[in-house]
Amino acid sequence: MRLFFAGDISPTRVTSPLFKEKDLDTLFTDTKTLFEENDYNIVNLECALTESDGAIAKIGPAIKAPVETAQVLKALGVHYCNLSNNHTFDYGVQGIEDTIRAIKDCGMEYTGFGNNYEDSRRDCILTKNGEKVAIIAVCEHEYTYALDDRMGARPYDEYDTPEDIRRAKKENDHVIVIYHGGKEYCPYPSPRLRKLCRAMVKNGADAVLCQHSHCIGCYEEYEGGHILYGQGNFHFVTPSKRECWLSGLAVKYDTVSHKIEFVPLNMLEKGIETAKGERAKKIMGEFEKRNLQLQNGQWKKGWEEFCASVSEGYRKCMEQAFAKEASESDKQMFPHYFDCEAHSDVLREIYKTYNHTNCK
Repeated sequence: MRLFFAGDISPTRVTSPLFKEKDLDTLFTDTKTLFEENDYNIVNLECALTESDGAIAKIGPAIKAPVETAQVLKALGVHYCNLSNNHTFDYGVQGIEDTIRAIKDCGMEYTGFGNNYEDSRRDCILTKNGEKVAIIAVCEHEYTYALDDRMGARPYDEYDTPEDIRRAKKENDHVIVIYHGGKEYCPYPSPRLRKLCRAMVKNGADAVLCQHSHCIGCYEEYEGGHILYGQGNFHFVTPSKRECWLSGLAVKYDTVSHKIEFVPLNMLEKGIETAKGERAKKIMGEFEKRNLQLQNGQWKKGWEEFCASVSEGYRKCMEQAFAKEASESDKQMFPHYFDCEAHSDVLREIYKTYNHTNCK
């Protein structure tokens, strides 16, 4: 089975008019061919498709896009939209109902979302010629995840998700995990994330694809499984001073040969294209350098340096959260950082306990 995975896709102020007009040529240029000759194409839809103005209370932006976006994705060749991410429930019940309706009205399907926590744990099963592949899409704990008594995105659970992977491997030929997490803009996994992804492979995942970080990370093959720590953006076109935002990787995976292929992407003014020439060499060269760092141990230094670079921002946010004059938004920063695994990873790196320095 030939599978294609695109990373984060969300219309923006720059591109929403083009999605509304269904201008595939401007939006996707030559990347349209990437969706051809695959058995299944899966994208991470990181927004609500709705006209609702009822954004939920959260730290960070609430993202929505025109409902015509679903028609664009269908025309592009998308079969499944992954909804397990931190923006899919940004406009609450009305927003997700509109999103699912738009997806299904176009003849597409979705995965990674349910009426409650247990319902969200339903796997996406892809079939062809008797072969079965389970897609398990999970996200970190950041606002939109399902609760026992409320609908939401399928969250990663350190106890249930490994069990889900083992069960899926018994019932299917292959298991692929899409993990929406990791620290934004950091090209290296946290120590926790690397152990987690390796554990998912040990439990039966043939491939683990991490999304959400908005930057290309690094890759390793571990005990026969593929792990990509950061796929980067697919289509999230907006002006950015961050170089990492402007590129991404599309992923092709063949279940028969177990081969994985990474296609570099480049952001344009109003769309995206496959990276070519020197641009492609630069993207893939830096990617391969980080892959080597993952093997020789230098990735850990990269992670530590990243955490040091953002430490002042975390200190100020924590300080404001407990200040007497703190606003309600300020007060929410502590539970937000405490709840979200990626933010907790940074805090643990910045604020180490005595245990890390004893006997040194």
